[in-house]
Order: sequence, then structure tokens, then C-alpha cells
Amino acid sequence: MASASPSASASSEPAAAPEVDAPAAALPAEGPTEIAFFDVETSVPQRAGQGYALLEFGAILVCPRRLVEVASYATLVRPADPASAVSAASVRCNGITRDAVSAAPPFRDVADAVYDLLNGRVWAGHNIVRFDSARIREAFTEIGRSPPQPKGMIDTLPLLTQRFGRRAGDMKMASLANYFGLGKQRHRSLDDVRMNLEVLKYCATVLFLEASLPEVLTVENLVERAMTRSRANGTASPDLPKPEANSPPDSSKRQRTVSPVDCVMPAEGNQGTSDPSTNRESVELVSHIEEMKLNTTTHVDASSSGYPGFLEPDDVSIECIKISVAPLHQFGRRSSIQHRDCPLQLCCAGLKVQFGVSTKFLDNAGRPKMSIVVEIPENLCKVLEFCDVLARKLSQESGSSSEWRPLIKKYGYINRPTIRLNIPPISNSDAVAFSTDICQREPSGNIQKLAFGNVGATELDSLFVKGSKVDAFFSLELYDYQQNAGIRLVAKRLVIHSN
Repeated sequence: MASASPSASASSEPAAAPEVDAPAAALPAEGPTEIAFFDVETSVPQRAGQGYALLEFGAILVCPRRLVEVASYATLVRPADPASAVSAASVRCNGITRDAVSAAPPFRDVADAVYDLLNGRVWAGHNIVRFDSARIREAFTEIGRSPPQPKGMIDTLPLLTQRFGRRAGDMKMASLANYFGLGKQRHRSLDDVRMNLEVLKYCATVLFLEASLPEVLTVENLVERAMTRSRANGTASPDLPKPEANSPPDSSKRQRTVSPVDCVMPAEGNQGTSDPSTNRESVELVSHIEEMKLNTTTHVDASSSGYPGFLEPDDVSIECIKISVAPLHQFGRRSSIQHRDCPLQLCCAGLKVQFGVSTKFLDNAGRPKMSIVVEIPENLCKVLEFCDVLARKLSQESGSSSEWRPLIKKYGYINRPTIRLNIPPISNSDAVAFSTDICQREPSGNIQKLAFGNVGATELDSLFVKGSKVDAFFSLELYDYQQNAGIRLVAKRLVIHSN
């Protein structure tokens, strides 16, 4: 079913051409000037080699000078065999049911509208080079027509990964939207392209501000200016014990391990000074910075790996774990698991690999999902079970209808607890890299970071063989999309033990 604009109601009539501000004859000779942001929703392949079936197409035309939407178009598409194309996994992914596409027009009936909207324009979208544009070309080929050709292409996935950095984790649209507080990705074409445009605006604004005022908007200068103000006001930093150079960190210090970037927040209960001219915020910031300096020298040293900002299970106080919920700008809220007011990140040495990397599960781009399953000790199980119960309760209280996916699964006759550690890929051009640091511990104890080229699941599986042991450093990320909710464990560093 198609709708020519956001206000148009869905119908079973043939898809109308997209509404634009001027007729085609009025466009300049060099072709349309608007940027076509588009997105497709497809079926989810259930086996290796199975293709994608196009289920929905959505696009907006954007004025490149004002970055405003001037036209929109969306339509569901009926595949050749809706019964086999739309599986339960597909419905969980985007919510598009067999009944919905059964009443929709086939692609042949909407091909003209799609062609007129895309051909000769600059195309834009998230991961469109590898996925969306390929699906469009396949759809036109299947009906024996030449596909539309872009005047240029803007793929915001590699663009933002390169220019904005990995501030939002895996840089997927859902992660970027959550980072900027834009709400939950719906995985429907028209909603996703509009979210894509907003994300691009937010990223561009942040980069513009940082480039315009680098002396103000960097963490290093913020700290330096705050400390300078406090010294000018005659306020000394709190006296803190200095750790001995060669002394091992004790448990009480390791509990206070923080990340120097993520955890700059006011220290509660700081009394400051009685001098009214003293900048109280500067005093609090300096106090917290001094504590962070101490903590970065006394970070947890799991298996002598020296990876700061992560806690061993025995250093976690259960009563200090909470779910932090921050209100967002316009939609929903952002939730995170925290320990002593800092994002909870864990590390554990000597975890036994139960299942290595498998090609059984694929992501939306058709690539194998990179992850391993490891057995966990009782102390780590206790911490993660507490987090799982806490997060599930919050999900239920918030009214979520998504199915909760348990964090810990048990295998074997003795019900050994296991967890899945995800290894997020980074796609750039034709190469695939990983955001996870993958290292190898030599028998001598030295740790060497492994360098990869264009590596696939097979090469990773040869490293993470069943029964091998790894030291794992991972973060806990809450998710709620595609009708599934839970806690995802994202591996930041994996150290493989040599035999």
C-alpha cells in the first residue's frame, strides 16, 4: 500500500508519483537538485544463499541548501510469494506482516514512481552502498528494467564513522538515534529516512561546534580551564592519597575505577568554599578530575592486561548497581546500567569458549553476526543476573511489549551458565574490521594485538575454538527494538590464551 505524503492515507490504489514543489519540466537542465534519502525494508534470509525480498520502499526529497523535506513517498511491496518471504524473523525485524504485503502492489506497479524519484538525483542513506541500493537494482532487474542511476551517493554509515568517530558505538542508526536522544528506530522505511536526516544534522552540528570552538569544547581544555579558575580563586584540590608506584591496586580502589571521558559528573556532597567569588562548579569538577587521576593509575589489572575502566566481578557492589534513565529531547528516554554513577563495564579472565563464531545468523546486510559464547564463573553470573532482573523490571514498568531475551543461558547436564559476547564489525568500503581489540597472550605472558585484513567468520572461528580460554572486557548495553529487548554484551577487548 502506498502513501504519497505523510498526511495521505494508505489505500490499495496504484502508487502515485511523489509530490514535488515544481513539475519535472521546471527542473534545471543538469537534473534534479534535491537529495533523495531512501530506505528499504526486506525479508530476513533464513539460510545461506537465500536472497532478500523487497517489502517496503520509502524516500524523502531534501533541499540541499535548507535541509528540509520537500516531498515524500512510501509504499509496501508484495513479493512473489508472501507466505515464504515473510517469516516470523522478518516480522520481528520490521513488523511487516504477510497480510500487509499481500494487499500491497507488486514492485512492477510502483517501479515508475521509484525510478522517477531516484534517477538522476544524489542518493543518501545509512549503509545504502552495500544494502539498499543493491536491493533496488535487484528489484528492477527482476522485472526486466534498467535500474535508476544516481548522480552521486552519500552513505552516512562510513561517512559518520570516519568524520564523527565511534562515539555512538557500532554507528548503526538505532545507536546513533539513541546517542542523540531521537527515540527508538522503528525499522519502517519512511520513519528511518527521516531519522537518518535528523542524525546527520545532529552530527554535523556537533562537528561544526567543535571545529569552531576547539579551545572550549574539548575535554582537555575544559579540565585545564576549570583547574586554572580554581587556583585563581585560591581553592586547593582535596588532598588525596597518592598510590605507590609498584604497589598492587587493592579492592577498594578498583571499585572506584572510572572512565576519564564518560564519567565527568558533579561529585555529590562537595562542600566547596565559603568564598562567594569561588566558582563552585570548578571546585567540584577539579575534585572529580583529581579522583579520576588516582583511579586511572589504580585500574583493575585483569590478568595483567591493563585495560582501564573495567571492573572484575568481585569488585562490583550489587547494591550500587542501578538503571539510569535520562529524559530525551522529544521522544522516549535513554537508559544505561551504572555502578557508582558510572557506566558498568566488566572484565573477567580465563573464560572458556563454548561456541565460536558461527555463520548461522546473519545481520540485515547479509553478513554473519560475529559473536562467541563463553562459560562464566559464579561471581560474574551473580552480577549479570542482578542486572538482568533490574533491567527487565524497568522494561515491564515502562510498558514495553517486546519479548525479554535472558542474558544468561545454561547448557549441558550441569546447566553451565553462558553468555554471548558480541564482536561488532566496522564496514568501510570492501574491507571489514572490528571495533573489538582482539589480542593473543603468548606462553611468556606477553600480549600481542592481532592485525586483521578483510577477515571473515571462518578466520575468527579458527581463533575462538571450543575449549579455548579468553580474557574478556565488555560493556552492557540495553536494547529494545524489533520486538525484542534485553542486555547486549559488547566485547571491547578479547585476549586469547595460547595453548
